[in-house]
Amino acid sequence: MKIALMDSGNGLLAAAAAVHRLRPDADLVLSSDPASMPWGPRTPEDVTERALACARAAAAHRPDALIIACNTASVHALAAIRAELEPELPVIGTVPAIKPAAADGGPIAIWATPATTGSPYQRGLIRDFASHVEVTEVPCPGLADAVQRADTDAIEIAVKAAAAATPRHVRGVVLGCTHYELVAERIRAAVQDPSQPPIELYHSATAVAAQALRRIGAYPAPDAEPSGSLTVLFGGRETELEPASLTYAEGRSLPAVGAARP
Repeated sequence: MKIALMDSGNGLLAAAAAVHRLRPDADLVLSSDPASMPWGPRTPEDVTERALACARAAAAHRPDALIIACNTASVHALAAIRAELEPELPVIGTVPAIKPAAADGGPIAIWATPATTGSPYQRGLIRDFASHVEVTEVPCPGLADAVQRADTDAIEIAVKAAAAATPRHVRGVVLGCTHYELVAERIRAAVQDPSQPPIELYHSATAVAAQALRRIGAYPAPDAEPSGSLTVLFGGRETELEPASLTYAEGRSLPAVGAARP
């Protein structure tokens, strides 16, 4: 079994780690283009072009499924990628976890890139699933780029700015960018009011990983032999994970690059 994931950069690590937890015997292909980051401020057409390039590079490795582990790419390029690759290759997008957050009750905040915040796509999810709760959309300029570089100071500045724009009485925060999942606990610490009940963070990695398995008729087997290999592509070229990727537990949890099945 081979599962491919694509993103602009390190945002795919959380979903890749989730796939590896569910199926440690699965081969993983990680396709990204960190040199072109950030994608958030780019035009929809530019995002689509870059996302298609990453998807095509991943598809060349003949995976059984492709996860678009990027909210911005899912917003702007999912339809184009599916039109090109399906039905031969199942394509799974990443949707901000607005539906489960709203189902648990509000008020909630949605942290996302400037490109996703206020987009017709996100507004549609709010209309369809969260019209009955108070929702605050919080753009987080610079946060994904800081997470990509594992720049602790820049992450702190961006998280503090977004936390300042988040109402203190929110019950939950939707992490609407996959990069943000890598610093979830820093976000929780920044938005948690000590006088309020614990804030719930909503993200997509585990649900997306499970959906990818369902699409190919596979099932979670977390006790399987950890025999999966890892292939890393930057701009279509095989390489290794960057040192910044390995500062995150999700990156360190993945198999070694090029490790072969026994």
